[in-house]
Amino acid sequence: MASLPQRTVHRIGESPLAERVARVQELAYAPLIDRVRRSPLHSDVLGHPLHPPLTDVTLGCWLGATLLDLAGGVESRRGATLLAGAGLLASLPTALAGAADGAELSGAERRVVAVHALGADVATFLFVGSLTARLRGEHGRGARLAAAGNVVMVGAGFLGGHLALRRRR
Repeated sequence: MASLPQRTVHRIGESPLAERVARVQELAYAPLIDRVRRSPLHSDVLGHPLHPPLTDVTLGCWLGATLLDLAGGVESRRGATLLAGAGLLASLPTALAGAADGAELSGAERRVVAVHALGADVATFLFVGSLTARLRGEHGRGARLAAAGNVVMVGAGFLGGHLALRRRR
């Protein structure tokens, strides 16, 4: 019998709702993805995917911000704010590289990558809210939004990691 995570990925891969998400993403991002596929952000240009190592930068910044929020006290607010902002800057090439690589998938993998991307987008918007709150002096709210963004990224990252390991790329 398959494990719960394996069953979850399988259900997403077969989901009609995930198929609709994938179609909407294709329509919304098609012109941008075509450009990125011809850039160094895409696997074919470098010979290997750039998206996975870029996620380390983005997620490292975001996790660092939350760790500072939890353990650093008032003195760490500026550092947490800087890390939240740096993670947002890093999220752009990370998302573009992932979108270009994901555009080449089909079937169940395409649907899983669509849900992965949607989760990453939600987390990114939570971090935009976090940074905005922090810059307005609302550090508690910023910390809560960052924590929520990291929780969402755990799910999105699981799906992305599943694809990377399954495809051995």
